[in-house]
Amino acid sequence: MKTDLFNHLDKVKEDMFKTADYIFDNPETDCKEYKAMETLTDYLQKNGFKVEKGIGGIETAFRAVYENGSGGPSLGLLCEYDALENIGHACGHHMQGPAICYAASAFKEVYKDKPYKLVVYGTPAEETTGGKIIMIENGCFKDIDVALMFHGGPTTTTDIKCMALSPFKVIFHGKGAHAAIQPESGRSALDALLLVFNGIEFLREHVKEDTRMHYTITDAGGPDNVVPSEAVGTFSLRSYNRSYLDTVVERFKNIIKGASLMTETTYEIIPEREFDSKIPVLKLNDLLMKNAELVNAPTIRPPREKTGSTDFGNVMYNVPGSCIRVAFVPEGTSPHSKEYLDAGKTEAAHKAALLASKILSATCYDLVSNESILEEIKEEFSKKKNEMEKNY
Repeated sequence: MKTDLFNHLDKVKEDMFKTADYIFDNPETDCKEYKAMETLTDYLQKNGFKVEKGIGGIETAFRAVYENGSGGPSLGLLCEYDALENIGHACGHHMQGPAICYAASAFKEVYKDKPYKLVVYGTPAEETTGGKIIMIENGCFKDIDVALMFHGGPTTTTDIKCMALSPFKVIFHGKGAHAAIQPESGRSALDALLLVFNGIEFLREHVKEDTRMHYTITDAGGPDNVVPSEAVGTFSLRSYNRSYLDTVVERFKNIIKGASLMTETTYEIIPEREFDSKIPVLKLNDLLMKNAELVNAPTIRPPREKTGSTDFGNVMYNVPGSCIRVAFVPEGTSPHSKEYLDAGKTEAAHKAALLASKILSATCYDLVSNESILEEIKEEFSKKKNEMEKNY
């Protein structure tokens, strides 16, 4: 059966490559990915999927569904197609949509033996506003049993974890005054902000090693001869455990409160969109990697243990999932780089998209043909999520 899937994909691969090249040549960003969305949904609609556009609170998001019978597992295939502002497709997202959509179509055409549902989600704005988070807030991804993705990279691998992220904007309000003539009448908002920075440095010694805390000043409040009446800073707090990060956030807020008391200022804490940590499902990772070996994917390596934050983490915090990364640039190459951009339409990029499509369609076959695999994946996910929430 997997051979039939691979043969089908080999027959349509040139069209897949043309689609990827078109998205590469027409980079779009931040919920404005209209051309990419129309291209991918047109393909899915022509191939028998029921398509909904503008879902999840985003005009360029979509959901495409195909059902073979009823009562079977619901497999989610997620794709990104946004580019980087002023750079283009220097993260390989132009390959994702074609690989995902052609994998779904191939599985639909070839496998009819058991009931199943395929749900392809188009997820914009990963690089900016975190499109999947907005979509979750609007009820998406509740209709799938598992979430699968693909991303190009320097190695063929999966992830064990990613960092939860809680970002904040903090505004201190003080009382302005002339710094030379009457400083005693002022209350410095900048002093309060600097005290928060110092407080975070003291906090570093008393948090777990995987905790990351970053900050910067975005508005210092004026020239050096003024006691600033307002100062603004942004903060990013990260950990591989969402539950533990929530406790760090409360301690961070206490530092702000203390700085306010010390300087007789007031403050606003403005939370921005949060990213959750992935719940790793090793059985699903192993399944993807076995299929990667089956298709002779290049530069196979162990799972990545150190990563940043991604909106796919929010999906994987609620649904068992995994992302297969397929090599198309030399090992050690950094994403968001000229090297990624230059490789976007190469033979290696085309091959990565094709291999990913084969890996994902083969994994769909494994999940549908052997019901016990999906049950074991669900059990592992539930157990690990409970452990993460308890053990912090």
